[in-house]
Amino acid sequence: MTAALVSVLIGLLLGSIPFGLVLTRMAGLGDIRSIGSGNIGATNVLRTGNKPLALATLLLDAGKGALAVGLAWWLAGPQWAALAGLAAVLSHLHPVWLGFKGGKGVATALGTFWAISWPIGLAACLAWLAGAALFRISSVGSLFAMAVAAVAGFVLLAQPIAWALLAVALYVVWRHKANIERLLAGTEPQIGKGK
Repeated sequence: MTAALVSVLIGLLLGSIPFGLVLTRMAGLGDIRSIGSGNIGATNVLRTGNKPLALATLLLDAGKGALAVGLAWWLAGPQWAALAGLAAVLSHLHPVWLGFKGGKGVATALGTFWAISWPIGLAACLAWLAGAALFRISSVGSLFAMAVAAVAGFVLLAQPIAWALLAVALYVVWRHKANIERLLAGTEPQIGKGK
């Protein structure tokens, strides 16, 4: 029980760091929540026109998911590591410091996948790239990535860990419900444009 609590705490603390908001403020770009989609993630940071800052946000958001998994794995083992990754994603989506309004969780989820199983992380990243390249829409890449990771988890991992990955993927997909509605309506903006 102690291992579970420590793992969840690690994930919650790391996941709640709003790197997109911190970096854009440090760069003098104001509050990232006041532009585009209002999210704190890399896609919205890209809307500032600062590609290096968007890349840094992507890497740091992924890194906090990976670090949460790595620390929990070291302290408590792989099953608790998956729980820490889930906690990191949930905390990124709902950071206590920002009134529980965070990002979409894609980068943090990808970092979690990489740390749990690099083949799954690689497959998810390639799926994101394929979806984004084919449709020029970030949310399509995100949905592709979550679907691939969820399926790959049950192929490559023990069931308890695979279920944790599925929970991560499903919650990230649920957070994209507005994007899915716009995709169905044909109004979802392309990368670098609109919301």
